[in-house]
Amino acid sequence: MKFAIAGSGAMGSRFGFMLHQAGNDVILIDKWDAHIQEIRQNGLTVNYNGTEKVVKIPIYRPNEVKGKVDVIFMFTKAMFLGEMLEDIQPIIKEDTQVVCLLNGIGHETVMKKYVSLENILIGVTIWTAGLIGPGKIDLEGTGSTEIQNFVPGGEEKAKEIVKVLEEAGLNGVYSENVKFSIWRKACVNGALNATCSLLDATLGEMFETDQAISITEKIVKEFVDVAAKQDVQLDFNDTVEYIVKSAKELGHHYPSMHQDLVQHHRLTEIDYINGAVARLAVEYGIEAPTNELITKFIHAKEQLLKVK
Repeated sequence: MKFAIAGSGAMGSRFGFMLHQAGNDVILIDKWDAHIQEIRQNGLTVNYNGTEKVVKIPIYRPNEVKGKVDVIFMFTKAMFLGEMLEDIQPIIKEDTQVVCLLNGIGHETVMKKYVSLENILIGVTIWTAGLIGPGKIDLEGTGSTEIQNFVPGGEEKAKEIVKVLEEAGLNGVYSENVKFSIWRKACVNGALNATCSLLDATLGEMFETDQAISITEKIVKEFVDVAAKQDVQLDFNDTVEYIVKSAKELGHHYPSMHQDLVQHHRLTEIDYINGAVARLAVEYGIEAPTNELITKFIHAKEQLLKVK
């Protein structure tokens, strides 16, 4: 199979690198000129668990991509998903499988506009990655990748992709209920990403504060209430425990929103995480004041930092 990574920042580059290392035919797709030029000239530089590696992986701008691709992994920022899918339409054929592993909630609504339902796979990954600079990423730790076909009938193809992910060391898992995992990860991100960005703190530093648990509980309670309206049952205590455990295991890590907003002054995915919960709460006639306030704080910080 030939794979394309649409959106080759930190996480996209991790997947591209690990698939490439396993011997797969992989191309990267991105719009960041400095990133593209660095990878074309010098290769992708990867600090992989303390060892530096340089790999040559073809990288293209969306309008440069041609030919047939069997599987496309979507790793754009949530707000750019539709734009990327529009740009790469020439390589989305009638049998191309498109796997969405973006942070946040509700991406299938956008994907349905550009991809046949039977070719959509949705999922979640708990791998981490850091973007050091153009063409340079930092990878450490372990994780997993969980995917499921969007509509019945695509199980066989989904499991083929899971097998490739397993062989590449990405710990692929076929899910029978990926919607639960997506909501749980969104809740983890909702409790950690925005808060660490606002506090300018690592996960560990945040949970050294006396307020961390209380803040986490308020955020999680609202996620649990809204998820229930979508027939997703998140257990409050289990989810809080999972978040605390995740924060302790990755204590020195700055989450992706911190990398985007604080480190690189880029727009965040807040509207697809905390903002999505606040928006859905209004639709369901319930309240999510903590997530609404956090969303407003992040947007205020985006304006103060004049992000693009």
